[in-house]
Amino acid sequence: MGRKSVRENKNVYQTSREKMELSRDAASERLVFVSPDRIEKIESGRSAPHPDEVLKMECVYQNPTLSNYYCTHECPIGKKYVEEAELKALPQLTVELLSALHAVEEEEKRLIDISVDGRVSNSERNQFDLILEKLTKLDRSIRGMRIWIEDALNTGKMDEAK
Repeated sequence: MGRKSVRENKNVYQTSREKMELSRDAASERLVFVSPDRIEKIESGRSAPHPDEVLKMECVYQNPTLSNYYCTHECPIGKKYVEEAELKALPQLTVELLSALHAVEEEEKRLIDISVDGRVSNSERNQFDLILEKLTKLDRSIRGMRIWIEDALNTGKMDEAK
């Protein structure tokens, strides 16, 4: 194994690789099409990763948060439309998801009333924004649950035999 990095401000790609105890050379072998030099450029921030590289790193490094990180921090489209999610404990995720679902269910009738005419009037705008906020929380909760499921599959927390 190569030298350990002593750099203080390591990005998520480097910390994910190091958590798997992979050198850049070993990671490159598993990533197949990403050279050690390219890995160094991504980890140092001199070059942004490509989406296909992030997907492969997510798999090899067994870190299901990498795609969400990439989308919310590096992709211009993702920055606008994707909510950042994080890996949390299943009970916390479940409560957050159920709470967000309940909040959206409470707004169902109002959303129908607002959207029935195909537009949002000035008088409906504040209520519509509140509904959008609740939908955003639901989206974040769903993304968090998906990340937990991917992590559980990677780490064996989800045993299909049970």
